[in-house]
Amino acid sequence: MTPPAKLIIAAQFYPPDATTTAVYVGKIADSLARDSQVVVISATKGSRSVGQPRNPEIVELKSWSPRKSAIIQRAAAICLLAAKMFFSVLRRATSDDIVFCVTTPFTLPYTVLLAAKLRGAKTMLLIYDLYPEALEAAGMVRSNSLAVRLIRFANTLLFRHLDAIIVIGRDVPPLLGRYRGVIADQLHFIPNWPLIAIGYRKTDPASRFRAPDPSRFIVGLSGNLGFTHDPATVFEAARLLRNERDIHFVLSGWGVGWTVLNDLFAKDRLENVTILEPVLEDELVDFLSAADLWVIPYRRHVAGVSIPSRLYNILAVGRPVVVTSEANSEGALVVGEGTIGWVVPPENPAELARAIREAASDRQATMDKGVRAAGIAEKYREDVALARYRQVVGDVSRARTPR
Repeated sequence: MTPPAKLIIAAQFYPPDATTTAVYVGKIADSLARDSQVVVISATKGSRSVGQPRNPEIVELKSWSPRKSAIIQRAAAICLLAAKMFFSVLRRATSDDIVFCVTTPFTLPYTVLLAAKLRGAKTMLLIYDLYPEALEAAGMVRSNSLAVRLIRFANTLLFRHLDAIIVIGRDVPPLLGRYRGVIADQLHFIPNWPLIAIGYRKTDPASRFRAPDPSRFIVGLSGNLGFTHDPATVFEAARLLRNERDIHFVLSGWGVGWTVLNDLFAKDRLENVTILEPVLEDELVDFLSAADLWVIPYRRHVAGVSIPSRLYNILAVGRPVVVTSEANSEGALVVGEGTIGWVVPPENPAELARAIREAASDRQATMDKGVRAAGIAEKYREDVALARYRQVVGDVSRARTPR
């Protein structure tokens, strides 16, 4: 492997931030540092103390974090961060380097990779969320709006000049293929991996998450629910199953979707639904192991635009999943690999309720799906994914000239 002079990683989130994106980027940076000098430009407070004085070197930028409801201020903050990243990369990059950017926030790649090109460096992009497609799927913008057309134009200029584009879902390349100039050789599929140890866990009847009746069939929903998720479908499915006394829903997480769930629950306190405060990290394995079945509810048209990262932790503990999405989404493809769950149409509470009822009616078959899920999780190990990142960086470094 021919390492670059140095590898510059530009990312808003980095440890000690505990978000999934930060954890993944931190592990990627540590792995790539085995082959070359890595410089991480981060906007996470306290990140500089994580890496100094070892490799990777951390450059910490001061950032502004307005409250989530302050839309205008948040837009200004991400533009300001993109500008800071531009000058930071411009100051550090050389023609012998590789600049590696993450699509969080979505404004970052445009400025970071422009700075890299101005310095003659090679460029890589890791796509976690694809814009404007994610905004369209969430119903926040119209496909023919001026904003969407401008972002698509910027994407066309950006994508065609990248040396490598890493996607975490097999559903992303068809969307990228719509952009003129993107070629297959640029695209590299490297899925995410479980952030907990892989291994089937038996259900613990004494778990507090199964109380007060551990004999019930527990359906779980957890994690960050963003604009591309549809929590209302889960609640409406629970309403359809409210007379099924053996089925109970246990829900815990954060994000805009949980505001929707809490509002629905405040209006109609279904007896078969329990909503918990976000589960702490040290209880995550116990929580995931407590449910008999997990639901990942997507909205329509999210194939290729939403990350299925929580899926891998569910597989790791050995639990089956119901994914509400189109059949070509990455989550649906994973579930279909080993018959480890159900894929039902998105935004369809009746079909979701049907799948849950089927799972509860034959607990042994459902448990067997969970055992297979833990086996499927072995395909998505951390060491396998990180080796692929190192391989792609090596391939980009060996290429003679940037695109």
